[in-house]
Amino acid sequence: MEWFVYIVRCADESLYTGVARDVPGRVGQHNLGKGARYTRSRLPVELVYQEGAVDRGAALRRELAIKRLPRAGKLALLGKASDA
Repeated sequence: MEWFVYIVRCADESLYTGVARDVPGRVGQHNLGKGARYTRSRLPVELVYQEGAVDRGAALRRELAIKRLPRAGKLALLGKASDA
């Protein structure tokens, strides 16, 4: 099974990064208030980025790298995704 790293934009314009095998299903969980605690008070969320990873470990490492980026770096990543 392939894993994915994803970023959602919350209603307050903040960005949340996570990992999942089923990204649309996970975004649905977030929007039902059953996702991460961070997103529960910032609904609705919208998927703005996703990338594949070969396994869970690779996805978690990439998630950590993205979370360490400043907001400007995350927005630059989103810009590259929309250019592709």
